[in-house]
Amino acid sequence: QVQLVESGGGLVQAGGSLRLSCEASGRTFSSAGMGWFRQAPGKEREFVAAVNRNGDSTAYANSVKGRFTISRDNAKNLVYLQMNSLKPEDTAVYYCAAAPGVVQPTALSFRYNYWGQGTQVTVSS
Repeated sequence: QVQLVESGGGLVQAGGSLRLSCEASGRTFSSAGMGWFRQAPGKEREFVAAVNRNGDSTAYANSVKGRFTISRDNAKNLVYLQMNSLKPEDTAVYYCAAAPGVVQPTALSFRYNYWGQGTQVTVSS
């Protein structure tokens, strides 16, 4: 079992930055691929970024590439999403997810068995 708790969301002006954190409990964290997804009002949940279990391979949605950075600290059971140059269209609830046993970063939501409750990110224009 893995439990995930996100934090760091909030209200920021366009062009600003936020760093989201995801704290994981459970022994399987270090063997799990981790990802961030988001869901805006009235839209489907979409992939944002993923990192492999070692932290040395990442994947990003085209819409955030060059602006967002995912990283992890296995010693602290933490995953981060650094978000820079934020745009109003980045407004969404952001979810952390864990994919135990998945070796490569994946954008496929069905590979993730565990999900956090989400944290709201609002970007004003």
